[in-house]
Amino acid sequence: MTIANIMVAVDLGEPARDRVRLAAQLADDFQARLIGIAAEMPDYGGCPVGPTPGGAYCIPSIQEAVLDDLNRAQAVFQAAAGGQRRVEWRSNLDFPSAFLASQAAAADLVILGRGGDGNPCLCVDPGNILMGLGRPALIVPPEVGRLAAKRVAVGWTNTCEARRAVRDALPFLKRASEAVVVTVDTGHGTDDTRDVIAFLQAHDVCATSVRAEAQGIAAAEALVEAAVQHGADLIVTGAYGHGRLREWVSGGVTRALLAGSPVCCLMSH
Repeated sequence: MTIANIMVAVDLGEPARDRVRLAAQLADDFQARLIGIAAEMPDYGGCPVGPTPGGAYCIPSIQEAVLDDLNRAQAVFQAAAGGQRRVEWRSNLDFPSAFLASQAAAADLVILGRGGDGNPCLCVDPGNILMGLGRPALIVPPEVGRLAAKRVAVGWTNTCEARRAVRDALPFLKRASEAVVVTVDTGHGTDDTRDVIAFLQAHDVCATSVRAEAQGIAAAEALVEAAVQHGADLIVTGAYGHGRLREWVSGGVTRALLAGSPVCCLMSH
């Protein structure tokens, strides 16, 4: 199992440059094709209605402005991707999340920012797209331009989303020197890690288990603290799972990680 195609969402915010650099680095590491993608839907709301003199010029000018944004996003992608040989650019006049979801079949991994850091008409909101993406998503915080993934933290609850995330993350986990499976006890106990540890070890992953306690802080914060303590720069976790622990139900941990994790997060739903 490997990563042959990496897709990265590009917008005009400053974090996009670092995000593309990280995507290009991973494309080098995995010898993968790198696909940049952007979309923006023209806003025709201000155009005159009916056969008015201004109407003939309004729609083309709005479309031209959107095409200019997409050309600028392509320039960001090409500059930040550097000397990548296997690159492809995809863009369209469309809603960003809808266009990305329609193109995700071409990718093994989709790299996203947190959203809201650039032109809102170009940005993809990861919280809205994760459930319908059908591919693992790597969420990159601002000012992170490289991912070594020598140590990886797995946020574990025994749910289908977490199991899928672990399998989706195998290309990273098999390259890591250590994987730490983290269970967070918020007062209701933790799920057994023996099977997931055995699964990872069967795939030649050096895996150990640690237990963290929330102690009055959110489960997501405890997970991040455990990852940082073990020197991990990647967290693997299911997205919007409905596990036994209430803190992991209805996406509470997912939303918190998307909003504030300083560590890259690989999520699957």
